[in-house]
Amino acid sequence: MTTVSARFSTVARTSTSAAPKIESQPHVLREYLSKLYALSQRSNYVFASPIGPFYHRALHLSLPRFVYFGPHTHDESLRLAFLTGFNHQDLSGSLALLQFIEHLVLKPDLGHGLNLSLFPLLDVVGLYHGVENRQLGDENWAHAQAPEIELLGKDARTRGYHGFVTIETVPGGDEIAVSLRGADDASGVELISSEDFDPLPVRWEADAFDAAPASGPLTLVDDLPFRPFELTLRVPAEWPTDLHRTAVSSVLKRFILRYRALQAHSHGI
Repeated sequence: MTTVSARFSTVARTSTSAAPKIESQPHVLREYLSKLYALSQRSNYVFASPIGPFYHRALHLSLPRFVYFGPHTHDESLRLAFLTGFNHQDLSGSLALLQFIEHLVLKPDLGHGLNLSLFPLLDVVGLYHGVENRQLGDENWAHAQAPEIELLGKDARTRGYHGFVTIETVPGGDEIAVSLRGADDASGVELISSEDFDPLPVRWEADAFDAAPASGPLTLVDDLPFRPFELTLRVPAEWPTDLHRTAVSSVLKRFILRYRALQAHSHGI
């Protein structure tokens, strides 16, 4: 067994006992959201800013969003959007992103000079109305059918994000699968590396950089002022929720630090 795999096994063992069951996740999610709404009211950097409302079965629903303005952020700061919660039947990604948002509230200097929008739950209709088999991850944002994706498209056109980070939970496998679209090979090397996942197992998936995407935020490229990138993390559904949360939060922190360093270098800071 390698050093990395041994360290990962230790992380997995210590996380398993604390993992909430899938059926308890909606309750945990609502409690966590309420907690962060309260924390954000006292924060100078993280703000709860849901978008909507939209209407479904006579209910007014909103898409949860937290907006983070790091220290020394300005109008020209780089803007990133973080997206997860594509399926209400497994909210592991949502809980992971909420943990990351809490970290931003408590340690706001992480995203120095960055402007982040964080969407911890996309499948709002599914959660509140029990609608199953919604394929939000397969939606074309330029021609959205789901009301949540339509709202995201409007937000993306208004905000003009430089990049999107999507977190998905997928069945099978025992490693995080990573793909990067909308950036050239050199940028991909700089944006994220295997070191950002240590000690977690990772698999890199090749994407055709020049291929026209059929789904996701890059379908909006013709409506945006520049070409953004999309970084996708696919985490095994078999991982315990607590391990999922720890892994995603760790990777996102390292990604932010690397991205900050890249931008500082490119601007000669």
